[in-house]
Amino acid sequence: MVADDILMRIEDLHFAWPGGPAVFSGLQIALPAGLTWLTGEDGSGKSTLLALAAGALSPLSGRLCAAGVWCERDPQRYRQQVFRIDPMTEVHDALPAASYLEGLAAHWPHLSAAALDDLTEGFDLRDHLHKPIYMLSTGTRRKLWLSAAFAAGAPVTLIDQPFAALDKPAIGFLTELLQDVQHHPRRAWWVADHAVAADLAEPRVIHLA
Repeated sequence: MVADDILMRIEDLHFAWPGGPAVFSGLQIALPAGLTWLTGEDGSGKSTLLALAAGALSPLSGRLCAAGVWCERDPQRYRQQVFRIDPMTEVHDALPAASYLEGLAAHWPHLSAAALDDLTEGFDLRDHLHKPIYMLSTGTRRKLWLSAAFAAGAPVTLIDQPFAALDKPAIGFLTELLQDVQHHPRRAWWVADHAVAADLAEPRVIHLA
């Protein structure tokens, strides 16, 4: 694999919560295009690592690069290369779901409106788009975040526990989406969960002990 295939680099990353032990010490990761899984038990640091990779948390030391943009040199532009939604966020709760999706294009210039339309259809969101996000069930909120993530067109997309609270049709649709991006040549998806989805052949995995 040539260097141009690497869309995210994490170099010598150190992180600890205030007053706590080290969560990461000298972590090194090179994330290529396509789909990579981040697995580990509860408390292994999966969600923390995605937050660090998105620039939502600051490491004690170390360097992060996404699509050729180094975080310490241009943090704002760095964050424009990485799409991540905290599945527990309440920031957008007052917005109708449709308004949230309509506003994505202002932040993500490569967003595909056609893909977003297909995703809202595939996740069966049509009847919920008029509702404020705070009124959506946990599973429907996750479908909304997933639709945004796959349509945004960011060079790097980070997804935490994508299958949690989804119904069976949504699980099937999401599995198909992940199969489709598994070998994408120009974008990277990094998906954190306890284990890899069973229907994905020969997955690329980073495991946190």
